[in-house]
Amino acid sequence: MKNLSLPIRFGLVTSAVLIAYFLVLSLVDKHTNPAFSFVNAIITGFGIYEAIRISKIESPEKFSYGEGFKTGVITGFIATLAFTIFFLFYTTEVDPTFLSELIKNFNGNFNLDMGMITFVVAVMGLATTVVASLTVMQLFKKSRNMT
Repeated sequence: MKNLSLPIRFGLVTSAVLIAYFLVLSLVDKHTNPAFSFVNAIITGFGIYEAIRISKIESPEKFSYGEGFKTGVITGFIATLAFTIFFLFYTTEVDPTFLSELIKNFNGNFNLDMGMITFVVAVMGLATTVVASLTVMQLFKKSRNMT
C-alpha cells in the first residue's frame, strides 16, 4: 500500500489543481473554449513529474524505469478519474447549458451528447497521462552512456 500512497496523493492534488483551473476559467467565462484545455496537459505533466521525482528521491536503489512509469500512470489515472467525475457533475448539475455553449465553439454540425463529451475528456486525460509519463521518464531514467 505504501507504493501506491504517493501516486494517489499526487493524483488527487493534480486533480484538485485541474478542477481549480477549470473553475477559474468558468469565472471568466472561458471554460467553453477548448483551446484552454492545453494547460490541462501542463498541469498533469507537472503533477506526474513531481510524483516521479519524489518517488526517485524516496527510494533511489529501488527506482527503475518501470517503477517510475507506473508511478506516473497511476498518478495521471487518479487525476483523470477525479477530474472526469467532477466534469460530469459540473456539466449535469452546476451548469446544464455548458454542453450547448461548448458545441457552439466548434465549427461543424456535431451530434454530441453528455456521454460522448465525458468519454472524450477521460480519453484525453489518459492519453496525456501516458505521453507525460513517457516524457518525464526520459529525464529520470538511468543512462547507459559510456563516460
